[in-house]
Order: sequence, then structure tokens, then C-alpha cells
Amino acid sequence: MMVINGNLRVDLRLIADMVEPGSRVLDVGCGEGALLAWLGRNKNVDGRGIELSMAGVSAAVSHGLSVIQGDADTDLKDYPSGAFDYVILSQTLQATYAPKTVLTHMLRIGRRAIVSFPNFGHWRVRLHLLLRGAMPVTDTMAYEWYDTPNIHFCTIRDFLSLCRGLGITVERSIPLDRLGKVLPLPNCDGAANLFADQGLFVLSRQG
Repeated sequence: MMVINGNLRVDLRLIADMVEPGSRVLDVGCGEGALLAWLGRNKNVDGRGIELSMAGVSAAVSHGLSVIQGDADTDLKDYPSGAFDYVILSQTLQATYAPKTVLTHMLRIGRRAIVSFPNFGHWRVRLHLLLRGAMPVTDTMAYEWYDTPNIHFCTIRDFLSLCRGLGITVERSIPLDRLGKVLPLPNCDGAANLFADQGLFVLSRQG
């Protein structure tokens, strides 16, 4: 569930705190629109959403949110450049077919991108592969290998390398535990690649 007792999930609250009041926001893979609803109610954002699941779209629209059915892999190209202040992709990057293209479009249509994803480099994942020789199932990657929607597992180090290759500036990086709480690490560096269950990043274009 996105909302518990009227409050946002911990990691979504961190994302919400990063968004300036009155901003134009596109939430990609917005689900039922919990983040958009919170931002509209508390920060007066001009929020839009795109969601693959028709059930998610229907639920969001029933709550008065501006959400359309669409696919990050194919539909972001149709948005005009500079249309948003923030483009958000929460726990969805690893489920896209073309993460590189998705990131490029996010930073074309938005001034900043906020991205989070599960870290496949976490020590428990490494240990599971080493000792059992099988794909792990964790709180942040809660599917068996044969039915997972995740098709591009990556580590925090992989993601940072991709950003460098694309000329993307990482303005802020936050390592999170499995519950979405901030870990007491300086940033998403080598230690975070080993100990963080998730990574949360604020990105912008260089220059």
C-alpha cells in the first residue's frame, strides 16, 4: 500500500520533501497516485501521472488526479522538453526495458529527475547468490526469478556509472534500508553499494 494511516510510505515522503511547492511534477509509474495526491494537498503542485496498470489509473482518476495510462519505455518521448520541474520514477527503473532511454527522456522533459530503485549489490543478495547459487527474494525484490516484473537488476555502482556515461549530475544521493529509512552513511558511495537495500537520487543535466 502506498498510504498508511493517511501518511506516505517512508521513501515516498523523502521524495515529497525534495519537491518545491508549486512545482510541475510528472510521476512515472504512479500507481494509484498516493504521492501525487499528497503533493497536491500539501505542496500545491501541478501534478500529472503516467501508469501502466489500468486499475491504478482508474483508482487515481477516481480520486480526481490527472493520471493517464502509459508506458515509460514508449510514451515519455511524446512529452515536450522542459514541461516539468520534476519527473519522478520510484521503484520502477529496474522494470523498464530501456533504462538509459528512460533516464534521458526524464531529464529532457524535466528540470530534475528523482529516481529510486532496489540495490542488487546489497550484501544479503551477494551472500544468497554465493551460498545458495539461486536468485534471491528480498523485501525490495519480492518475486521469484520466473515471475518478476524486474528485468534490469542493477547495483548503486552500476547506476552511478550510467549517470557518468550519460553526463548526468547526481545532485543528491540517499542510501535507504529495506523499509525506506535513511541509513547513516555519508552518501551513495562504495559502502552504500554494499549496505543499502535501496538508493534514492536527485539528478539534473550537466551544463
